[in-house]
Amino acid sequence: MNEQRFVVSDVFWQRLEPHLPGKASDSGATAKDNRLFLEAVFWRVRTGSPWRDL
Repeated sequence: MNEQRFVVSDVFWQRLEPHLPGKASDSGATAKDNRLFLEAVFWRVRTGSPWRDL
């Protein structure tokens, strides 16, 4: 993965990550990479691309 394309800096991500859901003890699916999902959402907002393209 090209880390230069990240919108969320490593410092900001370290502060944000503990506040995202997806603990192993939660019922249902647990996210494997919340940062990648967050970057995809930001990409979608920047480009105006439809959600189905994620």
